[in-house]
Amino acid sequence: MQLDHATIATPDLDTVRRFFVEIAGLTEGARPPFPVAGYWLYANGRPVLHLIGTTATAAAGRSASRIDHLAFRLDSAAEWQALLARLHAAGIDYQTAQVPQMGAQAAEQQLFVALAPGVVIEFVTALPHGQRHAQR
Repeated sequence: MQLDHATIATPDLDTVRRFFVEIAGLTEGARPPFPVAGYWLYANGRPVLHLIGTTATAAAGRSASRIDHLAFRLDSAAEWQALLARLHAAGIDYQTAQVPQMGAQAAEQQLFVALAPGVVIEFVTALPHGQRHAQR
């Protein structure tokens, strides 16, 4: 397993994108056709930072932008099945979703665990690895 990406949700999408592209040196790249506005920013050819637009308003003195989740990539069906077994054994609930196909890149399977309010961990794998799962 390896860290795949971090996601920042923000109502100021373009300012955050400009910072990471113009200052941090990431490059804007291809992104699947999700229904929410956003950008995928790349480092060394990999999408390492996902930005998603939000209309959330902040409480007084707090920022409406937040790190939304961390994602870990599992590269094999065996790793994916072992993760599912551990989640089931521990009685941990999760939700699944699919990353739509983007050009030659195949669709992927996502699994989200809400650890606590505002703390989400995503696991992602190639769709063929994640097709045999039972959602909890």
